[in-house]
Parts: sequence; C-alpha cells; structure tokens
Amino acid sequence: MDQLAVPPLFVTRLLRVDGLAVFVASVAAFALLGGNWWLFALLILAPDLAFLSIPLGTATMARVYDIAHSYVLPIILGTIGLWTGIGWMLPVALIWAAHIDADRALGYGLKYPEAIETTHLGLIGKTRKAARANAR
Repeated sequence: MDQLAVPPLFVTRLLRVDGLAVFVASVAAFALLGGNWWLFALLILAPDLAFLSIPLGTATMARVYDIAHSYVLPIILGTIGLWTGIGWMLPVALIWAAHIDADRALGYGLKYPEAIETTHLGLIGKTRKAARANAR
C-alpha cells in the first residue's frame, strides 16, 4: 500500500471512535428491545463467516467480507423488520451492526481486493507490523 493510500491518523481514529459510539448505540438498542442475549452471543461473530470465502481468492474474499461488513444489509433487514413486524429481523440487524461497529472500533475496516491486510482504516496484521518496523 503506497503512502498516499494510508488514511491520516486523525481520520482513522475518528472512524474508530465512530465505530465505538455506534457499537454502544446498537447494543443499547438491542437491550431496550429486550433482545435475547443468547442470540446475541450466538450471532455476534456470524459476519466473520465471510472468511470462509478465502479459497475463492483474495479479491472475491474481500468482496464477500465487505458485503458482510457493510451497513447496507443490516439496515435493510432492520427496516423490513420494522415495516413488517417480523420480530427477529430488528434484533438480528442490531447484532449484525454491533459486529461491524466493534470491528471498526478495533481498526478492522473494509478490505481491499489486492490485499486483505489493507483496509479503509489502514494496514492490519503482519502487514501493519512490517510497515511499522520499516518506518523505524
């Protein structure tokens, strides 16, 4: 990842704080709805099943991961749940959003198709450690 593609530190910190704030809001909304905490525990890591697409190649895996970690689908699911009164949809949407928010707060962003260690929040994993070592 070239230096121009690395987001400024202020931007990544702001996005991570945003992720934390929306995580707290998602969990609070789930609690206010009287959500089932067993369901929460069961589903909180479900979006990471996108990693099962790794054998399909880095670019495909990045797309699958990014779709599972975009707010679009949980917002659609929650909206349908509100409109139709289907009781499970909104809690599942909030759990899904909470997962995305936690990832963002921890610095795991949407993945680039060229390298899954490169995200919209910067480098992660071994690539980040190597970049830090090279910068010294």
